[in-house]
Amino acid sequence: MNKKEILELKRRLKKDACTFTRMCGCYVDADRNKVTTIGETFLNLEDEEFYKYLEIAKKVLSGTVGNNILELEFPAAEEAPGGRQQFFMGLRESALKSDELMDTFYDLVIENYSYVGNYLILVFHDAYDVMTKTSDNNKLDESEEVYEYLLCAICPVTLTKPGLGYREDENRIAPRIRDWVVGVPDTGFVFPVFTDRSSDIHSVMFYTRDTKSPHAEFMEGGLGCGAKFTATEKKLTFQNIVREVIGEEDEKSDAIFMDIQDNLNSLIPVVAEDEPEPEPVIVTTTAIADVLSESGVSEEQAAVIGKTYEDVFADELPEAEQLVDPKLVEANGRRREKLDLIHEVENLRQQLADTRALPTDETDDEEAPAAKTYDVILRVKPEKVEQIHSQIIDGRKCLVIPMDDDEHAAVNGVNTTI
Repeated sequence: MNKKEILELKRRLKKDACTFTRMCGCYVDADRNKVTTIGETFLNLEDEEFYKYLEIAKKVLSGTVGNNILELEFPAAEEAPGGRQQFFMGLRESALKSDELMDTFYDLVIENYSYVGNYLILVFHDAYDVMTKTSDNNKLDESEEVYEYLLCAICPVTLTKPGLGYREDENRIAPRIRDWVVGVPDTGFVFPVFTDRSSDIHSVMFYTRDTKSPHAEFMEGGLGCGAKFTATEKKLTFQNIVREVIGEEDEKSDAIFMDIQDNLNSLIPVVAEDEPEPEPVIVTTTAIADVLSESGVSEEQAAVIGKTYEDVFADELPEAEQLVDPKLVEANGRRREKLDLIHEVENLRQQLADTRALPTDETDDEEAPAAKTYDVILRVKPEKVEQIHSQIIDGRKCLVIPMDDDEHAAVNGVNTTI
C-alpha cells in the first residue's frame, strides 16, 4: 500500500463522496468494561456528528508510510479457519450488522490493546466502486471491482481540563463542568489492504499516532500479525546499538557518532524535482560495515555493532533514510566547519609567527635569510597575535584584527585610519 493509494481512499472521505454504509463503536472504561455500544447507518447521521466521525476516519489514513502506516502480513496460521484473517473476512461480509461478531471484535481489542484510561473503538464499513483508469490517469466510466473494507480507529477518551466558566442559569462564574472528550485515533487499521487499486486480503494496514511506541501487542495479539518497527523505532534502535558500543558523553565518541550519521546520509540519493522517486537504499550489513570503517570505528567495535544490527533487523533491513537524523547531520556540518576554521586560524598564527623572523629595513640584505613569498604579510605586536582570527564575511574568507580606539595601523608603510 503506497502513498498514492492511501490518498485515493482518503480523498473520498468527504460529504459528497463518502460511501460508508455503517459505523459501530464501543466505549471502554479504564477497567476494561464496555460502557456503551453504538451502531448507526453512517449517511443518516446529523451533519455535526457526520463530520466529526469522518475526521477520525481520515486520521487513520494520515502520516508517513513506513512510520505512521505499516503494512502487516498474516502468517499462514491466521489465514486458516479460526484465524484472525478469517474472522476479519467474516466481519467484513457481515457489513457490521452482526451484534455477535461486533461483541467478539470488541473483546478481541480489549484483550489485546494495552492502554491506561478510557477509549472508544470505532469501526466503519465501506464499499468503494473502483473506477478503471487509463495510462494518463483519466477515469473511465466503468468499474474494475468493488473494494469492500473495514476501517478501525481506537481513540483515547479524556476529561477536559478543570477551569472556571460562566454559568448562565446561576449568573455567576463557577467551576465549569468537565466532560469526557473523544480524541484523535491512537491506533487503527484497514482491512484488507488497498494494493494496486485492488483488495489484498493477505495483509492489513496498521496505523499508529505514536511512532516511538506503537502498540506492538495489538499488531500481534489483535491483528494476528508479526510486529514491525516504525521508521522512528529503527532510527532510535540503531542509535542505541551504536551508543552502547562506542560510549556516550565523550567528545571523541560524539564525533564518531555524528560521522556515522553523515556517512549514512551520503547513501541517500539526491534527486531533482523533475526526476522520478528512486528506489529506497537498503542498508545491508556490508554497507553498515563500510560506514563504520569510514567513520573511524575500531574493528572490534564494528564487529559488535554489525552482529547486533544483523540480529535486530534480520527480518526487515532498514532504509538509509530511516537511520538518519537530519538534525545530527546538520550539527555535524557545523562541527566540521568549526574545526576547519580553528585549523585555518592555527595556520595563520603560525604564518604570523614566521613573519616576525623576516628582515627589517635596518638588516643587511646580504645577511638576511631568504623570505618566503606571501599574498599578505603582517607585522604586529606580539600581544595582538592571539586576537587575530578568520571569519566568513559576505561569503568571503577574511582575516579579522580587532583594533582599540587608541591603536593605529599602517598598510605598506602608510598610516591608515580605522
